[in-house]
Amino acid sequence: MTDQELHEARRAKWRLDQRPVRTLDDAREFIESVGFCLMYPLRPAVPVPTFIGAAVGADENLPTPQHAFADPRTKDANDLMVRMLRQKFAFEANVFGETNFLVSASAFPFFYGLVGDRNPRQAIKLGPRAEYSPLAAHTFQVIQKDGPITKERLREALGGALSEAALDRALNELWSKLRITRVDYTPEEGASWDILFRWAPDQVREGMNISVVEALTALVSKYIECIVACEQSDVEEFFSNFVSRSKAREAINALLAARELQYTHVGGRSMLQITQARTPIEPRAPREIPKRSIVPRPGQPIARRPGRKPRPSPPRDRSPKSE
Repeated sequence: MTDQELHEARRAKWRLDQRPVRTLDDAREFIESVGFCLMYPLRPAVPVPTFIGAAVGADENLPTPQHAFADPRTKDANDLMVRMLRQKFAFEANVFGETNFLVSASAFPFFYGLVGDRNPRQAIKLGPRAEYSPLAAHTFQVIQKDGPITKERLREALGGALSEAALDRALNELWSKLRITRVDYTPEEGASWDILFRWAPDQVREGMNISVVEALTALVSKYIECIVACEQSDVEEFFSNFVSRSKAREAINALLAARELQYTHVGGRSMLQITQARTPIEPRAPREIPKRSIVPRPGQPIARRPGRKPRPSPPRDRSPKSE
């Protein structure tokens, strides 16, 4: 494979080849094909598809998160994303900070098994070693009681003097551990938040039963399939947003040992690729041999091979029998 072939293969898979995502069915098919994507591209670039790129059908001059509000192309992409969230065709995660990380419904249990809270129904405990701030814990209690709830109503419930920046930090704390999620959005009221376990109980339960090792190997395999081929350092860099680089390296080695991954050469570089299934050799159909009748019809002599003499009959024993 050449660098140009890899580039074209990615463009086709990421819907950047003038085949824009227009309908909800298109959006669902796209997110299931790639497994996960960013909403908007980041700078420096992260080797992963973007939903805005798929919605536009190209990757020229795509808006970054900071400039998305001023780009008219983002409205249709946002509408499609919200519809996917409502139908639970995709789920959001707060991983890259500046832009949303969208995960397909089939991949989400593995993502939850990797980064989600193992006791999502347990109340948040405060103390010296608590994972959450007091404001995040209070925010969780309000959402658990009154959710789905808009940000404005949430702020009123927490106290009108609360700053928007402080509320955003509390929401991000809970969102990063997949305790809460955005479940809807309207231009008038903004985003609505709910407890993830209440919003998607089946997916969360499935994710709780998936070990970190199993989840990571499944996601590494999906990531490499998504970007067609990549160097090992790219995989480690991408998953360093979720786990340590050493764990990502162990997952790669496990997939190589199981022959789920293989190395391929792309433009003189050694890259990882999903192992291509070998085409089985189809057995030849047995040659039909016409059956020859060995029983002659009445009055017909037994046919013998031409030129073959008949075998002589053994001589009869004419010696007298002993008494």
